[in-house]
Amino acid sequence: MTCQSTPFGFGRTQSPSVSFEFFPPKTDAMEARLWETVRKLETYQPDFVSVTYGAGGSTRERTRNTVKRILNDTRLKAAAHLTCVGATRGETVEIIRDYKAAGVDRIVALRGDPPEGVGETYRAQADGFGCTSELVRAIRDGGVEDVSVGCYPEKHPESPSFDHDMDVLKRKIDAGATRAVTQFFFDPEIFFRFRDRAKTAGIDVPIIPGLMLQSNFSGLQRMSKLCGASVPENIPPLYEGLDDDAETRDLVTANVVAKLARKLEKGGASHFHFYTLNRSNLAICLVRLLGVRPTVEAA
Repeated sequence: MTCQSTPFGFGRTQSPSVSFEFFPPKTDAMEARLWETVRKLETYQPDFVSVTYGAGGSTRERTRNTVKRILNDTRLKAAAHLTCVGATRGETVEIIRDYKAAGVDRIVALRGDPPEGVGETYRAQADGFGCTSELVRAIRDGGVEDVSVGCYPEKHPESPSFDHDMDVLKRKIDAGATRAVTQFFFDPEIFFRFRDRAKTAGIDVPIIPGLMLQSNFSGLQRMSKLCGASVPENIPPLYEGLDDDAETRDLVTANVVAKLARKLEKGGASHFHFYTLNRSNLAICLVRLLGVRPTVEAA
């Protein structure tokens, strides 16, 4: 694909920081695509990359193996996702120790989705960590100093109120989290309002906007519904009639996300986290539009 747009941030003295999220591959073909993506994005020297953890801890081994390979075979700083589900407290502490011993010093701590899947009722495991703040504290106690947590600029779907949501985030920060990365969103004002609420609540760690690079609009709608992300009415028409035209959908997505990133940058955002879905083309397009250029060769 190609993308044409005016670079952001005229007069800016420094390009923004970027980071990328991957998911562990399930097949040989998916693994080949992931490592091609990793190699291409490595040259842009992101602050870090992260590897997701499946519902109920279903990808525990694949997540660990992917993170360790990134650390061993690339110059990237890799963060492993870790959740509260699918393991006892003791088992989770052992995972933290294993990561630490392997040189993993960045973890993304999340409550996690129920084993039954996203959207099902979450129930804390009786002998496991009951919430993310407990998990964050255990990670810090295990010697890992860089701990990211998630946050929902439009309120977590299960949260009774914005105030409750902010209290939960504050507890995670007080437990030792060093940054928060948002769920994806499409309206920059949603992010700015959330950032202001967080500041009022005494949250002083960086809050990084998460940008979704999903060009399959049906899939994007499903994900948006599950995580409570509203889709502005001007976006669906952009994808109409493009079900069988993946290249044009990519171009539309690049422009939608570029417009959002431009407004976020004007509003003070200086770090962008991209949900890559293990594809490099859209991520490279967006970081170049942000002024980030490849500076090193892949390891």
